[in-house]
Amino acid sequence: MAEALVTFVIAENPPKRLDKALSLNVPVEASLSRTRLAKLLAEGAVKVDGIVVSDPKAKVSGGEAVEIAVPQAEESHIGPEDIPLDVIWEDDDLIVINKPAGMVVHPAPGTPNGTLVNALLHHCGDTLSGVGGMKRPGIVHRIDKETSGLLVVAKSDAAHQGLADQFAAHTVERYYRAVCYGVPDANDPRLRGVRGVNFEPGNIMKITTHLARHKTDRQKQAVLFEGGRHAVTRVRIVEPFGSPAVAAMVECWLETGRTHQIRVHMAHAGHGLVGDPVYGGRRKLAEKAIGAAGIEAAKTFPRQALHAAVLGFEHPLSGEMLRFEAEIPADMAALIAALGSKSG
Repeated sequence: MAEALVTFVIAENPPKRLDKALSLNVPVEASLSRTRLAKLLAEGAVKVDGIVVSDPKAKVSGGEAVEIAVPQAEESHIGPEDIPLDVIWEDDDLIVINKPAGMVVHPAPGTPNGTLVNALLHHCGDTLSGVGGMKRPGIVHRIDKETSGLLVVAKSDAAHQGLADQFAAHTVERYYRAVCYGVPDANDPRLRGVRGVNFEPGNIMKITTHLARHKTDRQKQAVLFEGGRHAVTRVRIVEPFGSPAVAAMVECWLETGRTHQIRVHMAHAGHGLVGDPVYGGRRKLAEKAIGAAGIEAAKTFPRQALHAAVLGFEHPLSGEMLRFEAEIPADMAALIAALGSKSG
């Protein structure tokens, strides 16, 4: 297999461990993440002063000459497919996509093709420099199949690591628009009795729980207060619907990003999302309050009314702050219009 040779010298006063010194000193243009460097070390692809070293804890003092033999990225086993993409931004290192509802992000046993990854392999082609030694897009976060909106995907190993670090540190800005049953208002006395729910200034509902897989339904997430993973969602009312209000468009933003987090948190607070077949249910709305058009629109909406509207992060290589917005898709816009027709 063809190899590329990456050479550099470890700077003075480096971290004492070889793996950390490599991560700090490897040229940015090599696009080698910490994870990839660890794999190359283990494979014996790293020479220090001409000697193969595979121990990540090996000591360095500075001034050592390093050679890394990087194999050419292998072709992915996932097939490229010519599927149209709504590309919001693209450069050599990353791509931002406005994903439509109904598209799965990554192939799985139930959906081996027709996914975002299949589409990206076709769209990006040879511009994928390799993530983890494979010519594939680096998926650092996902949104559910029936959720629409913004996703950032890495095209290089270095971008993948940099984005993954930001998601792990919860520094990525993510705002969602959703349509829920009821109105999550601080004046609702019921919400004062819901564990994990409180309100911050500005009538912002904060939901703090742990989340884990449901004990009996492995496709669902369940709210816990011991065990599981810490999860925080904040919710702001954008527009109430009905007279009196029986539904609302809300803005949700994530402090953490767990599977189904917004959907399960909103259901826990008693404000499940319209159209959500797993957590939202099909609630009966008063025609007097919302009108026949609103009743029909909520009853027949075919997916969870959730859209990833805003995505902001630091470009992992240039350091530039990037922020993207995606308009609410046509199906949600029609739902909002129908729900709002009677409320004015």
